[in-house]
Amino acid sequence: MRGIRVVLLSPLPPERTGIADYAAHWRRAVNGAGVEVLTPLQGQRPIQSLQAARRWVSERDWSRVDVVHAELGGGRHGEFFVLAALSELRDRPALSATAHDPERLVWRPVARWWRALDGSRVLPAWFSKLTAVLVDPHTLVCERRLAKRLDGLVTLTRTGAQALSKRMRLVPERVSVIPHGVLSLPVAPLPDDTVLRVLYFGYIYSGKGIEDLVDAVGQVVKQHPEHAGRIRLTIAGGTAPDMTFGGGRSYLDELRQRVADRGISGHVDWELDVEEPDIPALIQRHHLVVLPYRESRKLSLLGQMRGTSGALAWAIGCGRAVITSDARSFAEEISQGNGLSYRQGQVGQLAQALYDLLVDPSKLIGWTKAAGRLAEARQWDRTGHAFAGHFQQVVQRRGKARARAGLPVANRGQA
Repeated sequence: MRGIRVVLLSPLPPERTGIADYAAHWRRAVNGAGVEVLTPLQGQRPIQSLQAARRWVSERDWSRVDVVHAELGGGRHGEFFVLAALSELRDRPALSATAHDPERLVWRPVARWWRALDGSRVLPAWFSKLTAVLVDPHTLVCERRLAKRLDGLVTLTRTGAQALSKRMRLVPERVSVIPHGVLSLPVAPLPDDTVLRVLYFGYIYSGKGIEDLVDAVGQVVKQHPEHAGRIRLTIAGGTAPDMTFGGGRSYLDELRQRVADRGISGHVDWELDVEEPDIPALIQRHHLVVLPYRESRKLSLLGQMRGTSGALAWAIGCGRAVITSDARSFAEEISQGNGLSYRQGQVGQLAQALYDLLVDPSKLIGWTKAAGRLAEARQWDRTGHAFAGHFQQVVQRRGKARARAGLPVANRGQA
């Protein structure tokens, strides 16, 4: 008898998205747990419609596959469409997905006509946004239909699992929680506390709330000039992710101008397009990471986004504390004593938190120790074994469904 064979539907490097980065580590971890992972979508043009997904599915033999698992999120449609096409087959493998942006699966409308309008350069952006809201009931119906057909779902936090179960109308047992894995990295001591070194790390584009962090540092420098020389901010990360929302002027140029307007150019360093091997050293040169995300007003009309962050996982893996806004599921991620959260958009609260660390840096010691303990519990090899167990469960669940449908229940792929 062979081990479980899984088809992974996901963006992968060299695509530059957080989900692609996650999937690369995930694939290695799951392979290490004894699961064979196939990636038939890698290198192919994105699938843009359910009709194209049906053709793609019909051209392949799924009889020797145990599970098809997708990484859903980032506003992408292709993986969603392939899962939907597979879910229509009577004799199919078990279907599973990680929902990176709960409480929804895909968020953006799946209607073919809307996607044609969304790509139009003739119609104004506001029109696309308005129609997205108007067509959302149809999108939600499609998401719920697919969610009910899946044999199992995974979220990265308990908050996300609860939100997804409720919005998709699933029994909680259908949604497993497997936290974002982290690399096993050497422990590095905190830098000298004469200067508080603060880091924003992640893809740099509108919606991350980086403006709030710039403003907060500006407040600290202006309101406490006696400590002005004791705080430095580094803004680091990728500048050209493959999937962003919106467009127009250069967000990076706007940030640089904002730094200048706040009079803190001498307090801010920039490290752009950091390569993955350089990330641990970058993070460990700092005392803490700040993730000042804000919820999208447009998305708030469609639901609550309760995902987490790859940058937050990097901070945990590097043994560093995190100050986050209360957006997404961040409050849960720093609930182990590895940081604190503040109300999103409240620049004064963030400035106060930074000032408190300037006058009492001893808080960082406890936060850092807690981050180290959390990192030990979230090693990628443990994540791989957790997913191997999840796949065993969905295969068993699918086997019972096959038996009820009068289909063969022997392991798929056996001679």
